[in-house]
Amino acid sequence: MAKEKLYTKERWYADTRKEAEEIVAEAKENDFLTMQKIHEKHNSKGFYFLVDLDYTYSTAKEEMDKRPEDDAPDGQMSIEEVQGADEEKLPDFEDPFANVEVKEIPDENVPF
Repeated sequence: MAKEKLYTKERWYADTRKEAEEIVAEAKENDFLTMQKIHEKHNSKGFYFLVDLDYTYSTAKEEMDKRPEDDAPDGQMSIEEVQGADEEKLPDFEDPFANVEVKEIPDENVPF
């Protein structure tokens, strides 16, 4: 079973807007960047900036499409092999008890 990272979120802190814009500019070099936001915040200590970055690498559908046709683990039959095995002709089953006569044994506890 393969593991693939599909999505990443990052949040960065910056003291000034210039630092926040530098973070965004550096992130834009990555082709997988899908969203960037700069939030201006303040508290009793002063103003600061939060930078949100989202990266999307692929979707689950794209990952499923990339899988090879025969993705069964070693030693395990693929679905095509299982379906093909059903089509093979198996020998006819011969019931060893087909010609045996059933004899009734009288129950000793039942009066005749």
